[in-house]
Amino acid sequence: MNNVRPTPLWRSGDLLLTDGGLETTLVFHNGLDLPDFAAFPLLSDGFGREVLRDYYRRYVHIARRHGLDIVLDTPTWRASADWGARLGYDAQRLRAVNGEAVDLVRGIGAECTEVRVLVSGNVGPRGDGYQVGTRMSAAQAEDYHRPQIAALARAGADLITVLTMTYPEEAIGVARAARSEKASIAVGFTVETDGRLPSGHTLADAVATVDAATDGYPLHYGINCAHPDHFRSALGADPWTARLGLLRANASRASHAELDEPTELDAGDPTELAEQYAALRDLLPNLTVLGGCCGTDHRHIAAVAMACAGGRSA
Repeated sequence: MNNVRPTPLWRSGDLLLTDGGLETTLVFHNGLDLPDFAAFPLLSDGFGREVLRDYYRRYVHIARRHGLDIVLDTPTWRASADWGARLGYDAQRLRAVNGEAVDLVRGIGAECTEVRVLVSGNVGPRGDGYQVGTRMSAAQAEDYHRPQIAALARAGADLITVLTMTYPEEAIGVARAARSEKASIAVGFTVETDGRLPSGHTLADAVATVDAATDGYPLHYGINCAHPDHFRSALGADPWTARLGLLRANASRASHAELDEPTELDAGDPTELAEQYAALRDLLPNLTVLGGCCGTDHRHIAAVAMACAGGRSA
């Protein structure tokens, strides 16, 4: 077993931004149709690539104004085998499009030398992200996710971030696949309104289970696609919370079931959300990478930067 961890990507105590809710921004603000909520097909033509560049540039601008580094996730949350097949992408095309996604985000970083842009190869669940669905073993999950992780890592992604994990075994498989590729990995879980994963596991159990099965390989853990009101009560001073380093909350307090078929965007209150982030960062000293998920956009991340780092409004 390869237990050698990659070199740390930032110093302890640093604050970094990441982007907001890519897919909800594209659907509700840009008016785009995203079958299966997949953004990666936009890489197939010049118009789509420019839409993505404009999206990322807004966040780099915010980071620059606040003197912060930023982690930008590639638009590849759905760019794995099962979802790719539904959209007509075979293994070769998926490998290529994951590499193209890294190149596009890397190009955004090259445009602004005042900000360090870390490219995060984004991986999503095999299922829909709100339900466990067909449950894989850790070994099955490793086999399923490794081709995408390999494509992202070999294209030069600085780290891999898996978001919206609904049960521990899939997260274990992703972490093991990243370790096989010698890539840093951040593992993000989603929770229901009761603060538990869709599988019923507590966040504490999920983190402990993945750490035990991977010898603590993940760089850190995160919470995404849930409002702070849904998980605040699950947090405290217990040792496991020191492993939480990533937060990408939803703008809305709605449940996953309510968000599954949205007819209009619930953008919540960016200022209120930012204040909740600041309070959570006081509670969780290792919370390092701050961004958003469904319903959030550049306004929310600008407010988060202001609340957590101070400085000028972006």
